[in-house]
Amino acid sequence: MKFLDALMGRTKPVKANLDALFAIPQAALTLQAGGGFLPTGVGAVCYRANEGAAFATMQTDVQQLLDADGGPAVERSTDSYGFTWLVCRQEPDQVSELVTELHTVNRTLEDNGFGPSLLCSQVGFRSPDGRTLGLVYLYKRGTFYPFAPQPGERRDNALELQVRGLVAGDVPLESDLGRWLALWGAPGLG
Repeated sequence: MKFLDALMGRTKPVKANLDALFAIPQAALTLQAGGGFLPTGVGAVCYRANEGAAFATMQTDVQQLLDADGGPAVERSTDSYGFTWLVCRQEPDQVSELVTELHTVNRTLEDNGFGPSLLCSQVGFRSPDGRTLGLVYLYKRGTFYPFAPQPGERRDNALELQVRGLVAGDVPLESDLGRWLALWGAPGLG
């Protein structure tokens, strides 16, 4: 059947490797040393909310679980495209704890059968001169890419390519630049 799939142009979807999120602290060190970017302490998971009591209960449970650790409250918001963002906050030097929270959200959604609803996760960074950068994990591809928004819904493509070169040894990168989605209005990147 593999031959027919190849002939017909069908590909098997890449399985998400949520453990790849744990490479972000190393990428954060690389971004700081090579580009001067510091973590903002804000990260978020983006997903399409499902209808029904099971999803609503699971969403509330994961939010309460993360709030129970005594850290900053987890926020939930909906963007103009109808996607839900679960925003986690930690001290900027607590990247590992932030990544653990993002992993928990992703894993909980996946374990409860809502993995297909996951879009991406992102961790925010800021340079001393005020430029913002998001390191984005594409759930359905199992890869990362940098997103550098500028005012007026423009992107700093040169910075994105520079960051790609910096973190290439730290995280699996998305090779198809057409999949580097713009995350306008993403929490922590404003």
